[in-house]
Amino acid sequence: MKIDHIVELYPLFGEYDLIAKVEADSYDAIGKLVVSKIRSVEGVKATKTLARVSF
Repeated sequence: MKIDHIVELYPLFGEYDLIAKVEADSYDAIGKLVVSKIRSVEGVKATKTLARVSF
């Protein structure tokens, strides 16, 4: 399965299973992507969004 705007995806060990790097034009777009696409994937029980800004 490919989800647009996910540019990197890494498996992890520990508290979290995956880390996904998402690029979008706005925080609102990221929020919509997480809610409508990522959380709807079968097996996804929870997400945590951490934001980084570039100056």
